[in-house]
Amino acid sequence: MHQIFVKNMVCPRCITAVESILNTLQIDYKEVRLGEVDLDQKLSLSQYEEFSDQLKGDGFELIYDRKTSLVERTKSLVIDKIHHHSSLSVELIWADYLNKHLHLDYKYLSSLFSSQENMTLEHYIILQKIERIKELLIYDELTLTQIADQLGYSSSAYLSNQFKQQTGLTPTAFKKSQDRSRISLDQI
Repeated sequence: MHQIFVKNMVCPRCITAVESILNTLQIDYKEVRLGEVDLDQKLSLSQYEEFSDQLKGDGFELIYDRKTSLVERTKSLVIDKIHHHSSLSVELIWADYLNKHLHLDYKYLSSLFSSQENMTLEHYIILQKIERIKELLIYDELTLTQIADQLGYSSSAYLSNQFKQQTGLTPTAFKKSQDRSRISLDQI
């Protein structure tokens, strides 16, 4: 089996898009996950170049070095956990979660992330949560307490404080605002 890493895969539609590219190019694969493709065998140089070109056309890109790959895998795990799971536990310990999936020390991951992304891993997690909160506020289907519970905050007051620190608005003011702009997950 051969593994390739892909940058900017942030949602289930991204997985579908990459699978479509692989199918179009008739490249056999075992599985496509956020940021990762497991192939049955190594690609030839021409297949690799063609795959890379097709990915770029859809806003993705291949990752060539180990450190960048680790950062992208970390981002994918955070995005998946925050945006694609029904709820986060208040007891979720990100260090344990990332260690379980990446089998690397959290201090190392955090240091690597900071050096590559010019922000701490903790701040990245907060920004992803803020974007999820914005999405849930716009949907207007859950109370602030329910959103806090879903995203693993200890209280709606703590969520509100963090939201205001990051956006300059309270969640209520954001809901009432005409400018309810959000940041694309791959731009955080």
